[in-house]
Amino acid sequence: MQIYRGSYMEVTNPDLQNSREKVDFGKGFYTTPIYEQAEQWAKRFRKQNKKGIVSEYFFDESSLSDVKVLTFESYSEEWLDFILQCRTCKDTTDYDIVIGGVANDRVFNTLELYFDGLIDKTKAIEQLVYEKANLQITFRTEKALSKLVFERSVEV
Repeated sequence: MQIYRGSYMEVTNPDLQNSREKVDFGKGFYTTPIYEQAEQWAKRFRKQNKKGIVSEYFFDESSLSDVKVLTFESYSEEWLDFILQCRTCKDTTDYDIVIGGVANDRVFNTLELYFDGLIDKTKAIEQLVYEKANLQITFRTEKALSKLVFERSVEV
């Protein structure tokens, strides 16, 4: 499978040292199988007078027998709980790879209402049903990162 990362620089050797905490699926290397999504991520950096770069990787899905993977098929209560745990640095799970929807700006507005206690979990999920789910694949361990092979990058 081809996967992509949008950034301000080419990333030939992904690592975890430069990863941020308090994000959707915790500290990790974030990618997507949707080129247009990575392109949008990369173009955001141009607003900061940086380059927009999409790096492309080959990810062999058949090589996952030795890693622990968590997959969210849709926005759900489980996804919401996991995002909350990760964004508050309370995630204690040992998943190597997490796959699921992105908490983009529109989704994040709903999450903020939930996190602030202004709507309950049921209402948050009801609102998220109407959002088009993007997809992210987060590599959270060195073992998981070893499954990626850099292929090329392009400036967008």
